[in-house]
Amino acid sequence: MQNKQNRRAFIANTGKAALATGISLTILPSMASSFVGFAPNPFSQQALPYAYNALEPIIDTLTMEIHFSKHAATYAKNLADACTAEKVDINNSKPEDVLRNISKYSPKMRNNCGGHYNHELFWQCMGPAAGAKPEGKLAAAIDQSFGSFDAFKTQFTDAGKNRFGSGWAWLVLNADKKLVIGSTPNQDNPLMDLSDLKGSPILGLDVWEHAYYLKYQNKRPDYINAWWNVVNWRFVEKRFEGA
Repeated sequence: MQNKQNRRAFIANTGKAALATGISLTILPSMASSFVGFAPNPFSQQALPYAYNALEPIIDTLTMEIHFSKHAATYAKNLADACTAEKVDINNSKPEDVLRNISKYSPKMRNNCGGHYNHELFWQCMGPAAGAKPEGKLAAAIDQSFGSFDAFKTQFTDAGKNRFGSGWAWLVLNADKKLVIGSTPNQDNPLMDLSDLKGSPILGLDVWEHAYYLKYQNKRPDYINAWWNVVNWRFVEKRFEGA
């Protein structure tokens, strides 16, 4: 009880101090983890690898905070409930194992395991001081598969822009070790045995309205065009080389 009172007092006093000095209070991932209860288990939500305001002005602070702490956190919570109900051994398996056999599970598992996996990947596909272009083997593979980096960007942008309703755009390494671009509806992804687009996700873009509506309203193409400036190509290159 005493610990809870001390914690409430700390939060309240910190907030008052921030207001008094005119400084906005930013909850860094390391701080957030102590409040929310992040865990290393891959079925649980992991700490955001940067502050909520780190991707400004491309991704505004409020959108990032709501997207991470509300939408993505809900997928993780509902996934935990589904794993308990459907007897998934979270200590000896990974979300990828479930996704590859998702036809054997409930719609709740499909929506929430997909939503959790997709968002955990999405956060890492972005970063501050990112953008630019890929290098090395990934850059060569993009040129070989799509003709040029600009042609790749156009095709990927179109995949996200033209996805009807909510969903995701993907760069995928397929079973033939070829890079392909496509999209999936809702929280589906290319790992799912029910997906028309199949392969290892290399890069994913969230085109649900909650990912962009506060800043870009209904202008999804503007959001996608701006998003290229925060793509973490170092992370994407590592995924490609490890796929």
